[in-house]
Amino acid sequence: MKEKWQAFVEKTKPVFTWLTNEKTVKNARITYHVVWNLFLLLITVGLIGGAFAAGIGAGYFASLVKDEPIRSYDSMKKDIDDYTATSELYFANNVYLGKLRSDLERESVSLNQISRYLINGVIATEDEYFYQHHGVVPKAVFRALFQEMTGSRVQTGGSTLTQQLIKNQILTDEVSFQRKASEILLALRLEKFFSKKEILDAYLNVVPFGRNSSGRNIAGVQAAAKGIFGKSALDLTLPEAAFIAGLPQSPFGYTPFTNEGTLKKNLEPGITRMKTILKRMYDGGYITKKQYTDAAAYDITKDFTPSVSSPAEKYPWLTAEIESRAIDLLTIELAKKDGHTDKDLKTNNNLYYKYKTMASHDLHQKGYKIYTTIDKNIYDVMQKVKDNYPNYEPDKSQVVKDPDTGETKTIMEPVEVGAMLIENKTGKIISFVAGRDFHRQQLNHATSSLRQNGSTMKPLLVYGPAIELGKVSPGTPLADVESHLDPTNPEKVWPHNYDYQYSGLVSARYALAKSYNVPAIKVYESILNQNPAKYLDKMGFSSLKKDDFTNPAAGIGSISGGVTVEENTNAFTTFANGGKFIDAYLIDKIVDKNGKVIYQHQVKPVDVFTPQTAYLTLDMMRDVIKMGTASAVKNRLDFTADWAGKTGTGVNYYDSWFVASNPNVTFGIWTGYDTQKSLQTPGMSYSQRTNNLWADLMNAAYKINPSLIAPKATFQMPTGIVQRSICTISGLLPSDACEKAGLVESDYFNTKYVPTKIDNSLTDGRFVMIRGKKYLALKSTPSEFSQAGLILNPDFIRQMAGNDFTDYSELIPQKSLWGKILVPDAKMQDNGRKPNPVTLTVSGNTLNWSSSSDNDVIGYRLYKGGASSRKVASINSGSSLRFTAGSGSYYVTAVDIAGRESAPSNLVTIGTVIVPNQ
Repeated sequence: MKEKWQAFVEKTKPVFTWLTNEKTVKNARITYHVVWNLFLLLITVGLIGGAFAAGIGAGYFASLVKDEPIRSYDSMKKDIDDYTATSELYFANNVYLGKLRSDLERESVSLNQISRYLINGVIATEDEYFYQHHGVVPKAVFRALFQEMTGSRVQTGGSTLTQQLIKNQILTDEVSFQRKASEILLALRLEKFFSKKEILDAYLNVVPFGRNSSGRNIAGVQAAAKGIFGKSALDLTLPEAAFIAGLPQSPFGYTPFTNEGTLKKNLEPGITRMKTILKRMYDGGYITKKQYTDAAAYDITKDFTPSVSSPAEKYPWLTAEIESRAIDLLTIELAKKDGHTDKDLKTNNNLYYKYKTMASHDLHQKGYKIYTTIDKNIYDVMQKVKDNYPNYEPDKSQVVKDPDTGETKTIMEPVEVGAMLIENKTGKIISFVAGRDFHRQQLNHATSSLRQNGSTMKPLLVYGPAIELGKVSPGTPLADVESHLDPTNPEKVWPHNYDYQYSGLVSARYALAKSYNVPAIKVYESILNQNPAKYLDKMGFSSLKKDDFTNPAAGIGSISGGVTVEENTNAFTTFANGGKFIDAYLIDKIVDKNGKVIYQHQVKPVDVFTPQTAYLTLDMMRDVIKMGTASAVKNRLDFTADWAGKTGTGVNYYDSWFVASNPNVTFGIWTGYDTQKSLQTPGMSYSQRTNNLWADLMNAAYKINPSLIAPKATFQMPTGIVQRSICTISGLLPSDACEKAGLVESDYFNTKYVPTKIDNSLTDGRFVMIRGKKYLALKSTPSEFSQAGLILNPDFIRQMAGNDFTDYSELIPQKSLWGKILVPDAKMQDNGRKPNPVTLTVSGNTLNWSSSSDNDVIGYRLYKGGASSRKVASINSGSSLRFTAGSGSYYVTAVDIAGRESAPSNLVTIGTVIVPNQ
């Protein structure tokens, strides 16, 4: 070993001698000084150049941002929070309906409602130094700048999440150094004002994420989570969170869905991107090795949510109605905020359209939550009943113009339907039926279609106001006779009842139950000078024209403007609410994305009728269902309730209606063709078709909510109403004659209008029957052929039927109780001669004779024997002209109203006639 070391020393000795040589040392010293001086020179030049370059850069940067305003905290707060968010719709009881139709779906969510996996995935991918930097990462900025200036094909990007938020919310997507400089400046300022949590919260709510499973564009992590995986952002698994975190780099490249809502054929780009995110999360220490390998191997495709129809697709009429009403409400609220009134909006079209435009913008972009009154289950079941109802009128042909070619063509037009269910005491619209098929006809027949409401107008415009004004009571007698009530054409017979028949004197109660038009018009004309249409104004009718306030036909629903199903149904709730009108509403409240209530519906009752009027009208409408035009409904219903309602038919049978209330709800329905056509068709009547559908819809709603649809309570009679007996002829207190005729009934009265006078409509008299008609007996009329009766007072008749009325007998109803009532013109004039004789025949013991050819014969006398004959029977005209007799000879004479007797008929004999001894 020693020898080897000595050998090594000997070999290196020359090198050591050279290094220690004086000349070598001198040269090394000179080289060191030269290199050091050069290094110092380079440092100096570098510092001077760097400072110069920095100065130039700073100057250039300053020139780029010189026009950028200095933004305040409030300004930047407003900007980053002012992102487009899709408004959400709710059924009653906070049941989620869906998002309002929009070009971009977005739903705001707070940071604590987002999966930590998703937050970490976004940071690991988009901004790994997010929690360390102050808005920008200089190294990343210089790298991006160098790549841009050198034209490098590798572009790594230099934007932090803060910068991306600035780009999305404050600046534009413009590619320029000026925009980038402003972005950097604003990012630094944003970081000064806001915490990392606030910035991250805002970013995750604005970034785009491609499309959802229905093909609609989405932004924000909540819309992405729900739209891609069908769950909230808080519930995302690790692979789901990684998939979403990878989308912002290329939202439409990585999204798994097409714009038609179908899965892409090639899902590999999105899956590869997901694995990249997982790797970055692992590298950043956010997940473990096992979490990474398990998530990377996971089949994410099985988590993609199936396509879900939007509310506009599943509930097209409902979402359109909510949108329309929400815009109207926001229009008023926005105008009110600026100091404008409802009147200002109604009188200034420009002002109205200005705020309506603003309201529409806010509704579609500010992420409101709109809470409605619609009961989802009742609404759904009503649509099913409507869709499956088998008894609609048949389709009818209609000529239309082809919008593409301009040529006419014939189509088959179906009958349409509109219906609405309203809660009386609140005005909540519980449900509605808008039509048969939205894709064929988008018109909402429950809220927007104006139609004549026919006889459903009678309680609203005629009987309700007339009772309120003290003009009639339920028991008031009215004349249902042929009349000439058209002021523009006094010669015309008008109005007609729906069956073109008349019933004479009837009570107001009965006239309403049977829907007689003539009594209604008579009552309406009697109050027309007191402007009864003012009651319709108070009950929310919005389409009345000037003529509707003076036209008598309005009393039976023939109005020029028409009404909607909503208006008509809503008006009927007035009676159920004791005379107070409560405006129906569909939107309960609107809340902004920060939870602030910006609209809350307030119930504001309007006094229309007194409680007494409301109850008396309701009680009359009970009879419509008990024994009137809707009597079949009660047998169709699966439940019982205290119903009061009214049917209606439009002119020429164009419209069919039924509206009814119980103490809880009011439900109205209309059917008709959009292009007006008669509803009369073979088979089931149009009214039966409508009423049956009304009942079927109520039965379906009852199964969903029995306590709402079928309350056990009944309409309670208020104070101020009494029950009194009246004469059914006059409506006054019964006279002896009225009681003797049995024409006394009991009914309800407002205590202010209880009758105090005694009936004077009848006088005693006698009458005879000729060919089935009653005539007043003459003084000479034999008593054996006349009956005791009562005669209507002529003054009473003129009061009831008018001075131009001629056929008084029409006033007498064809009812047994009225069998002995006559009118004063029921007279048969004496013709001054005897009646012609009749012919007598015999068959066994039965005598038969022919009726007299004279028109004034009131009866027949049967005699037995020859010269010394005696009368054995008096038989009234119109009775059976036969008599069973014993043995003997018989003849018959005819007797006229004046008491004259015809010559004897031929003599006939029954059996053996024994002639007595002389």
